[in-house]
Amino acid sequence: MKIAPVLAVAALGAAASVAQAEVSSTITLTSDYDFRGLTQTARDPALQASLDWANDSGMYVGAWASNVDFGKGTDADVEVDLYAGFRGSFNDDLSFDVGAIQYAYQPNGDKVDFAEAYGSLTYKAVTAKYSYAWDYGNTGSAASYFELNSAVPLPNDFSLTLHGGYSSGEYWTENYLDYSIGVAKSVGNFAVSLKWVDGSDLQSAQKAPADVFTSDAKLVFSVATTLPWGK
Repeated sequence: MKIAPVLAVAALGAAASVAQAEVSSTITLTSDYDFRGLTQTARDPALQASLDWANDSGMYVGAWASNVDFGKGTDADVEVDLYAGFRGSFNDDLSFDVGAIQYAYQPNGDKVDFAEAYGSLTYKAVTAKYSYAWDYGNTGSAASYFELNSAVPLPNDFSLTLHGGYSSGEYWTENYLDYSIGVAKSVGNFAVSLKWVDGSDLQSAQKAPADVFTSDAKLVFSVATTLPWGK
């Protein structure tokens, strides 16, 4: 697992977060990098890190990185996402978030780089989000993703996490559903989660060779922390 670029982002985030209150960094260790029901690491662990800046106006920019394993189809070892957007609220119960993200893969992964626009509405504990890529995976075909997410507070700093998503568009030869259900808990400065993820509605990706992009259901365990601590 090649983690040097991810560690570099994490270190930069840690340093910057001390210098500016608007800057934060989240570092995550997970048993699998799941993206919309499909593994991005051939069901191997991933080290991930983000560097985010936001101000009181609602504007934000950020970068996120993770190791990936796409098999023999590309030489890419690392995914680096760059994003920017604007978030705000209509009232205490209803908020919104709009933005765009560029997915980039290194090294020599530029043949699959692509951009995506997104928008979401959150009402209390439920978020509905729509994402649209006009050139998904640099294939010339469009793809859409609609998702619902919720985190329901439970006693003793536990929460129930729920997710459902639907992938569609000309890129996909078969539209498919994915979902996850899990529990999360805050332990000091860390967030620990365990969830069941299932993308097997995409039947063509079931039992994929070497688990590359497999949609098979799995348990995913992760530990994350956000810097600076004490905020």
